[in-house]
Amino acid sequence: MANFFNDNEDIQFLFEHMNLAEVAAAQEDNFTRTAGAGNEYAPCDAADAIDNYRRIMTIVGDVAGNHIAPRAEEVDLEGNTLNEDGTVRLSEGVAKNLKVLAQADLMGFTLPREYGGLNCPNLIYTMAIEIISRADASLMNLFGLQGVAETIYAFASDEIKKEYLPKFAVDGSTGAMALTEPDAGSDLQAVGLRAWQDTDGQWRLTGVKRFITNGCGDILLTLARSEPEIKDGRGLSLFLCERGPRIRVRHLEHKLGIHGSPTCELVYDDTPAKLIGERQRGLITYVMSLMNGARVGIAGQSLGIAEAAYRVARQYAHTRKQFGMAIERLPAVAELLVDMKVAIEAARALTYETSRICDLENNNLRVMEFNKPTDPEELKERRANSRTWKRLNGMLTPMSKYYASEMSVRVTNEALQVLGGSGYMTDYPVERYLRDARITTIYEGTSQLQVVAAVRGVCSGAFEKYVIDFEQINYDNPELQSLKQQLVEGRELVLKGIAFIKQQGAEYMDLAGRKLVDAAILVLVGHLFLQQAVANERKARVAHRFINVNMPTLRRDIELVCSGDVSATQQFDTIAGPPPSGF
Repeated sequence: MANFFNDNEDIQFLFEHMNLAEVAAAQEDNFTRTAGAGNEYAPCDAADAIDNYRRIMTIVGDVAGNHIAPRAEEVDLEGNTLNEDGTVRLSEGVAKNLKVLAQADLMGFTLPREYGGLNCPNLIYTMAIEIISRADASLMNLFGLQGVAETIYAFASDEIKKEYLPKFAVDGSTGAMALTEPDAGSDLQAVGLRAWQDTDGQWRLTGVKRFITNGCGDILLTLARSEPEIKDGRGLSLFLCERGPRIRVRHLEHKLGIHGSPTCELVYDDTPAKLIGERQRGLITYVMSLMNGARVGIAGQSLGIAEAAYRVARQYAHTRKQFGMAIERLPAVAELLVDMKVAIEAARALTYETSRICDLENNNLRVMEFNKPTDPEELKERRANSRTWKRLNGMLTPMSKYYASEMSVRVTNEALQVLGGSGYMTDYPVERYLRDARITTIYEGTSQLQVVAAVRGVCSGAFEKYVIDFEQINYDNPELQSLKQQLVEGRELVLKGIAFIKQQGAEYMDLAGRKLVDAAILVLVGHLFLQQAVANERKARVAHRFINVNMPTLRRDIELVCSGDVSATQQFDTIAGPPPSGF
């Protein structure tokens, strides 16, 4: 029987290699949880927690391999159906998959046990998202929206939490983030959906939302304008509303990929709603938190799609014979496959490390909010850690989403190339993987927006501090030490690029940001690979390939950054020419 957790050697390695004991201790309050509903099942120590995580992941792998993956093709072909009454009928395969996930108690993955959840850290959740996405990327958009429940847990009143969180964890309800509108896509400050209170004080929502993933879900978190006199993001609040007769799906989008995931246009007809948290903090505090989690989720989704595509290409290249040999022995194909594999592992290393840092930050914030230490030294240390992790996550989260999603598009495209004409046909799932991968660079913030966010983190000092800590490590293996010296050179070049960009101003930072972020990611991932290489000889070969192949690109990118070339903006009209007519 297929198990998408047990058959993935790299995930297995990272499960053992990464410091899950530290993550588990933070998640479980150093294993002091004894009171409260559900905590009778709390782990007694790190070994117990890690054993529990492995059991959960084994279940996820079994469900993905034996239930979800076999239905993926029919889900893609069938899609979803808009009913005349404004409701949506999910694909039969999707409905079955959601039922299996709920029966396996996987729909409250990160929620506390008191609400029926598994209380898993985000690192384990990211692994689960990757595995589900390998089976069917479109299903991840329902499974992976558990950040809706996390946002309710983090910011809603106790009354709302008690009413709605068990619906996710126990009943298997699905959620949606209703943020974008016809005139408010990347610029969420332009959201205009109206929030108002009737004579009884009941909040109601009126207007239209567009491009809402799983907009037909049971529970919708909706960004709306509660202060009509304030036109920017300060006038927005976050509301919870349930699927019902006063919220209607007006249109289902027809899409290139992820056909099992319904993308809806919603009409709110004075829909009753409940305020989440405080007024005016909807975008500034709550949605930004929600989107950060969602972006790491898309990185995990990207990994799953790329892993699925690589496996098909690897098997095909091994069995397909041309010119008297398996095509994997042709140098051009061999290079494609090697670099696909390395790219997936690079993105996985970055994404999992981001999830680990997110867990440390989130659990530290939870302690500071609900159980602030009385010891002055501990309080001082936690405050310092909070500042460090916040800066680091502000850089790593957009980096992961950008890097993993761009990798996924590239790897799925190259997988199709390995299969040639067969890959272009629907006989193999690679064409579906390519179609599914393409959205990952767009939704939850385009790659361009991720770069804009990440480059500010790189230039803020977070990159330098993070990397210098790695540079203090001395490797007994001379090869690893030599590779580290290349990364030291890389860090110095990135700092040179940062200094130049800061002299040019914010506009040039956005223009040259992608090259600088690419260079910074190379250095970060290189160090992560070196850490892995200490424990695994194969990873030393991966590190060697990754660093030596990419260092020339880093040098070129920094040279371009420091060239000061602004022709793309200053000579835009001349080079791009006038807009074409007839459109």
